[in-house]
Amino acid sequence: MSRLFFSYSHRDEADRDELEIHLKPLQRQGIIESWHDRRICAGEEFDHAISSKLEEAEVILLLVSPYFLASDYCYDNELRWAMERHEAGTAKVIPVILNPCDWHSAPFGKLLAVPTDGRPISKFPNRHDGFLEVAKAIRKCIGVKAKSKVVSPAVHSIVAQSHMQVRSSNLGIKKSFTDHDRDTYLEEAFSYIANFFEESLAELQRRNSEVTTKYRRVDSDRFAAYIYLDGRSVAQCCVRVGGLAGKGICYSSDPNSSNSWNEHLSVGENGTSLFLKSMGMMSLGSSRTSDLTPEGAAEDFWSTLIRPLQR
Repeated sequence: MSRLFFSYSHRDEADRDELEIHLKPLQRQGIIESWHDRRICAGEEFDHAISSKLEEAEVILLLVSPYFLASDYCYDNELRWAMERHEAGTAKVIPVILNPCDWHSAPFGKLLAVPTDGRPISKFPNRHDGFLEVAKAIRKCIGVKAKSKVVSPAVHSIVAQSHMQVRSSNLGIKKSFTDHDRDTYLEEAFSYIANFFEESLAELQRRNSEVTTKYRRVDSDRFAAYIYLDGRSVAQCCVRVGGLAGKGICYSSDPNSSNSWNEHLSVGENGTSLFLKSMGMMSLGSSRTSDLTPEGAAEDFWSTLIRPLQR
């Protein structure tokens, strides 16, 4: 079993939790044992606990963000100890890039970072894709593969029944949502769609040499997207918050538009959760539901933009 140490800023604690979830299969298989400073018990000496766990660790994860680089303790203590062990060959240091920051000039800047090419996890349309890349890289670093055991059907049935969690999927309860809840949901949905478009445009260009793309963030509430085929403009759009249609998210095929729109999403609720409600302007005659998650809305908008290249 390999001992794994998390070096991170407490401002990134939510990301550390998400990464631990993706590493859970490695823990269950007895491949890794992870530790971070939230596991220090009351009464323990903080510095001693961290330094001793760093000395024991075989893999040290640096969860890199602007907060990590700004933390004196992370930078002057944990990072220094980690790099000393890495250079001595007694531990493997893996930088995990959480958010965009100037990490290449840091002492670990020469190390191969994850996800691939040091792409920040926050730049993945679905952050779980980024965490999955990190988990796979850690498995590869440790040099092990999951081993499946051949179990007879009878034994498998007994084991499955003994470990099965039997419960209903009908667990939602009635909730009341405030204007603040709706506004926050709308802001987060727009942020997701903007990130989705930026990364999708970049990937479209990477995969197709004849395609050039451009993403332009006009302001905090609006972005424009452009697609060129052999230098010729073939698709463009603007996505913005608000407009004449009322509070919501608008899609317009005119990248310079501030009033016109082809589709409008508002925040709806069903008593248990919030969602984006489409007016259905871009799906007339379609059986697609008008109730969307931010992921579903981003895919719908993207499908409209890229359609001219797929006809």
